[in-house]
Amino acid sequence: MFMASPTSVRTSTGCSSLLRELQQLWNDIGESEVDRDRMLLDLERECLEVYRRKVDEVANTKARLHQSVAAKEAELATLMAALGELNLYSPTQTEKKATSLKEQLAFVTPLVEDLKLKKEERVKQFVEIRAQIDKIIAEISGYSHLISAVNSFNLEEQDLSSRKFTEYQTQLRTLQKEKSERLHKVLEYVNEVHSLCGVLGLDFGKSVGDVHPSLRGASIEQSTNISDSTLEGLDQTILRLKTERKVRFQKLKDIVASLSELWNLMDSTKEERSNFSRITSILGSSELEVLEPGALSMENIEQASAELERLTKLKASRMKELVMKKRSELEDICHKTHIEPDPSTAPEKSNALIDSGLVDPGELLANIEAQINKTKDEALSRKDIMDRIVRWLSACDEENWLEEYNQDDNRYSAGRGAHINLKRAERARITINKIPAIVDNLINRTLAWEDEKKKLFLYDGVRLVSILEDYKLARQQKEEEKKRHRDQKKLQDLLLTEKESLYGSRPSPRRTSSFRKSNGYRANGNGSMTPTPRRNSVGSPTTELLTPRSYSGRQNGYFREMRRLSTAPLNFVAIAKEDTMSFSSVGGSEPGSPPQG
Repeated sequence: MFMASPTSVRTSTGCSSLLRELQQLWNDIGESEVDRDRMLLDLERECLEVYRRKVDEVANTKARLHQSVAAKEAELATLMAALGELNLYSPTQTEKKATSLKEQLAFVTPLVEDLKLKKEERVKQFVEIRAQIDKIIAEISGYSHLISAVNSFNLEEQDLSSRKFTEYQTQLRTLQKEKSERLHKVLEYVNEVHSLCGVLGLDFGKSVGDVHPSLRGASIEQSTNISDSTLEGLDQTILRLKTERKVRFQKLKDIVASLSELWNLMDSTKEERSNFSRITSILGSSELEVLEPGALSMENIEQASAELERLTKLKASRMKELVMKKRSELEDICHKTHIEPDPSTAPEKSNALIDSGLVDPGELLANIEAQINKTKDEALSRKDIMDRIVRWLSACDEENWLEEYNQDDNRYSAGRGAHINLKRAERARITINKIPAIVDNLINRTLAWEDEKKKLFLYDGVRLVSILEDYKLARQQKEEEKKRHRDQKKLQDLLLTEKESLYGSRPSPRRTSSFRKSNGYRANGNGSMTPTPRRNSVGSPTTELLTPRSYSGRQNGYFREMRRLSTAPLNFVAIAKEDTMSFSSVGGSEPGSPPQG
């Protein structure tokens, strides 16, 4: 049974009261029943129209409320989809049938407003991160000046979910890492360009500015262009600068090498060389080790080239002097090593060739340099034999000293230094006994050297083996002569003894005043007295032994002829005649001697 609401009860009561009052009025007026029915019918019709209008108005309100709820629910669904809030609890699905439209609208509206605020915040985040992504992409692509001109981000069409935001964050981190790597690479390239420009003496700002103007900015991290074109431009610039460095390094190295050669050739002073000490240091360095600013600048190269040109002109005017100096150096080396210098570069011939213009002085100088090197190499190979020659000559000097010493009748006197000479004489006898072995060993080594080198061993232009063989022959003849002299002396002493037995003792005519006048000694370095050397005369009882020293003394000039010097044969007739005369003088000096007949 329908229960009337208090409002409907009050309305019904009011209508009944009004109807009774209206009927009373009609009674008082005297309206007929027909008129009364007609007016009541009109009244009912008017009430129905009022109700109908109210019902229509309420129906429209309901429709509008339903539409608003549907719109809010659609907006809510859109926001939830855009924001990725798929699990957001919505009572509209579970309590839609149990609640009024106004309640539904009142419940959905706050959710929509909250999601709108969240969307606005999310949009700001997306705009910010997207702007960073677009900026980095533009910087990498090289179109950073167009960042503010184009904005392709459409808020209504974008996915604003947390998943999409995470994707953007990942993309941003990747781009930031790539930007950092590119910036680091650009800075490395710029630093290398700076180092190369410093060594080459070039304008660093212009070099990097030609690649991109931003590279010369003060705050390089903020303004540096990191596009592919910038990296490629820097790489090409570095390659070009390295090529230029290589070319300049080789050019300067060649110039410095030529300068050093000319300095050594012309004996330049240290002051002249010190002006170029900065660039001469590169001779011992590699290309990558040259890091000093301006070391390979064009100014240094032009300065070195000018000096080279000056020395080259000076060299041409002093070439004859240089050739003579080098020839003198060659002759000094040859003199010390007893090697005959090459006659093709003799001073007279060299001067004639230079004056005639037939030979380039530089080639002649190089030829003499080659001869010097060759002589040094040969001297090195001859060193062992030369040392043995010195030992042999020293033994010969001791032999000559001992002979002089033995000829002095006062050698045993108690004079100052006599005991020193006695000790030296003993050592000299030991050394002299080794001379034959020294000579034989020297011959064998010289022949072995000649077999190895396939040429003769020359000593001051004379074959050493010939000198040694002549020395051995002369030594043998000398020993035979000494033996013959001793025999003659014994014969003279025997004849003298017989003469004395017949005529009495007489002063020996063999003793002369030469030993009384001088004992043949001279002071040596240790305070003792050393016999002075004597040259044997033709009629002396000993034969001269020719050593390399005496051979070289007989050579004249720089070009000595090869010739063998043999010992002069002994004149036995002259010796016999001299002995006879000596014996006759002995016999004739005695008074009262019997007449010779």
